[in-house]
Amino acid sequence: MSEAEAYVPPKVWTWNKENGGRFASINRPIAGPTHEKDLPVGRHPLQLYSLGTPNGVKVTVMLEELLARGHAGAEYDAWLINIGAGDQFGSGFVEVNPNSKIPALMDRSGPKPIRVFESGAILIHLAEKFGEFLPTEPAARAETLSWLMWLMGSAPFLGGGFGHFYAYAPFKIEYAIDRYAMEVKRQLDVLDRRLAESEYLGGAEYTIADIATWPWYGAVAKGVVYGAGEFLGVDEYKHVQRWTDQIAERPAVKRGRMVNRTFGEPSSQLRERHDAGDFETRTQDKLEPEKAGA
Repeated sequence: MSEAEAYVPPKVWTWNKENGGRFASINRPIAGPTHEKDLPVGRHPLQLYSLGTPNGVKVTVMLEELLARGHAGAEYDAWLINIGAGDQFGSGFVEVNPNSKIPALMDRSGPKPIRVFESGAILIHLAEKFGEFLPTEPAARAETLSWLMWLMGSAPFLGGGFGHFYAYAPFKIEYAIDRYAMEVKRQLDVLDRRLAESEYLGGAEYTIADIATWPWYGAVAKGVVYGAGEFLGVDEYKHVQRWTDQIAERPAVKRGRMVNRTFGEPSSQLRERHDAGDFETRTQDKLEPEKAGA
């Protein structure tokens, strides 16, 4: 479609699978499972079903941070959900998350398993369960939750908005890219102004607001998402850069970002995690299970 051609919406929209871009094979306008498939269950109280995208990294970083603070009850199994293959539409996964998006968590530590879906909800659940990374003092708690909700509302503009039209759409649309680039830069400016006055988003302490925001905007700040760092002029956001580097140096963050990761250098990947020792004894089947036994 050329820019000169004006799109006139039809009276009733219909699903055109041939016009979905890179993810046409898994995008659809209906919910529910496409096939029967039970989810595996490991031996730990927390069972995570995820992928090493920014939303998945939020939760694995949180779990590794909890373990680093000595909470043995935060031990977890992290099972890989291959969204490109449609694993998120299996019946077992849909039972845990009816929205068919990663991550999804089953908390089996009590008498009745609890399902938790949406990454922000998982972070709050874990923070309250273990009493970490969410202040109890009312003003600090409100500030932290406000920034967490800011991220949950802002990230779709970065991922599904800017990222889709800049990197994945079947053709470039100047209006769409300009519109979402403007919004992403506005968001970066919001972050930069906040981080100019505060070490972390919620205040002086590292919280779930930082854990949620860093996988998205930290990656943007380093130009590793969509290859758009220069396009977005990320170097100008000096306080975001400082905050990004500071969080990246945390040992738990370094571990958490590896879990369920299926891209990048093999040394950066731990496709599934079932024990803390997996970081040191990563075998070929954990790195590339489809090649195991080949």
